[in-house]
Amino acid sequence: QVQLVESGAGLVQAGGSLRPSCVASGRTFSINAMGWFRHAQGEERKFLAGITATGGNTPYADSVKGRFTITKDHAKKTLYLQMNSLKPEDTGAYYCAAGATIGNLIYGHGNSWGQGTQVTVSS
Repeated sequence: QVQLVESGAGLVQAGGSLRPSCVASGRTFSINAMGWFRHAQGEERKFLAGITATGGNTPYADSVKGRFTITKDHAKKTLYLQMNSLKPEDTGAYYCAAGATIGNLIYGHGNSWGQGTQVTVSS
């Protein structure tokens, strides 16, 4: 079992930046890929960014490409999402997930999920 705990989100004005993080514990050696998702009110949960265990593959959703950057610190077992040039439409609950493959995560099939952390971008 892998446990994931997100933190570091909050309220920011449009154009600002945030960097939520996600700490993994448990059987972290079993993680092959991790990703960030957003669940906005009234919408389905959406894939935003992913990263493989080696860091060699980092796909992004078109809506965040060029603005968001996913990174990980292997020693700290922590996943980050640097979010720049934030827009009101980026508002939502942000979740990190661990999955068997990047492909599985892109389609929302994660094996472990965090509890979510709220990002609110004001106009």
